[in-house]
This record gives sequence, C-alpha cells and structure tokens, in this order.
Amino acid sequence: MIQFTLKCANDHQFDSWFQSGTAFDKLHASGMVSCSVCGTTQVNKAMMAPRVSTAEKAGMPPAKPTLTEPASPAEQALAELKKYVEKNSDYVGRDFAKEARAIHTGDAPQRPIWGETRGDEAKKLIEDGVPIAPLPFTPTRKSN
Repeated sequence: MIQFTLKCANDHQFDSWFQSGTAFDKLHASGMVSCSVCGTTQVNKAMMAPRVSTAEKAGMPPAKPTLTEPASPAEQALAELKKYVEKNSDYVGRDFAKEARAIHTGDAPQRPIWGETRGDEAKKLIEDGVPIAPLPFTPTRKSN
C-alpha cells in the first residue's frame, strides 16, 4: 500500500491510499480517482515529504489510513451537503434522466433521487419542465 497526497483542479488537497504507484496510474488514467471534497476527476499528485514509519519497528501496529477533513468552511458545507443527499435520496446512477422523467409523469413513485446524466439529456429534461438541478459533486466510488 502507498499513500499519496492529491490535489484537485479546485485546489482541494487530500490523502488517499493505493495498492501501488502503478495502481494509482491506472485508476487515474481511467478517471476513477476523484476529489474527496468536490468529486472532480481532475486530480494529480501533490508535492509530499517522504514518511518513515518507526511504529512497526517498535512493535506497534501501523496507523490506519485516514482522509483529511475538509479545510475551509465552504469545503465542510459541501461535504455535509453530499452526506445529506446520499443519506436522504435514492442514487439512480446513469438512469437519472429516465427515472426523473418517470417521476415527473407519474409513472414512478415520487421521491428524491440523484444520479448521473449527459448534458444533452439534462437540457432536454429542463426544456420539458422536469425540475432538476446539478449537484456540485460526483458519487462516492466504493472500492473492494
């Protein structure tokens, strides 16, 4: 396992663990690495100092990896919004446009949803009077 300090295009800095440097490169190239604060996939490795752990040598178990907390009040508010949306609505993934339209026409039960759609599909929903709004984050990707 290797820990990298990452920085996104929106200047958020956070730490994340990867199986190896090669694993990071493959995930990054396929767009699977995203900012833990805003969700953008425009993420690169930040400058970081080497870390030498002496805990294992002293017979202590290694510390568990943690992500850094959002730094600014705006980042904290965004993280809370994401947490609220994920807890209080159904994630419908790439079926968002289809599901939003079905709810709007009464073909599906009324409920809060969120998901992903292409820009042209979102524009068509708005033109058809379906009430939608973009969210300032992407879904949390779960790893094995």
